[in-house]
Amino acid sequence: MSIATPFDEFRATVKLEWIDNNNHLNMGYYMVVFDLATDEFMKFIHLTGPHRREHQVTTFSLEGHITYNREISEGEPMRFTTRLLEFDEKRFHYIHHMYHAEEGYLASTNELMSLHVSLATRRATAMQPAIMERLAAIKTAHDALPPDPYIGRLIGLRAKATTNT
Repeated sequence: MSIATPFDEFRATVKLEWIDNNNHLNMGYYMVVFDLATDEFMKFIHLTGPHRREHQVTTFSLEGHITYNREISEGEPMRFTTRLLEFDEKRFHYIHHMYHAEEGYLASTNELMSLHVSLATRRATAMQPAIMERLAAIKTAHDALPPDPYIGRLIGLRAKATTNT
């Protein structure tokens, strides 16, 4: 079985209604388009609509972090890659990279933690063995990728060094 390393299937174009007063993609729409990339990644994991209905499960986002690296504007094509970083029986950690599809520059990243949830209880629940096997295969393939400087980033200001003279 061949595993995309990283997953590289989702494409989109910046829509006019996603543009803000600065003439670039509005920060709220970054999350919208990253959510669409997540939907494609869920299919890659095999957490499809039929699987969700059969097992009465879904996923919730637990945490997310977006970086805004470079502007992207109306009508411009976007290409998304996704890398699985880690998983356990109820969660998975992954990162999307948004690139300008023609110029190739990194426009943004979105690091996420998702929780597998029972629709009946609205509580975390273990994933099916077939999904766990799929995640293990993807992680093995994605572990061969080089380190990613956008993983685990913190937000904050660095304190200026002071000297006593």
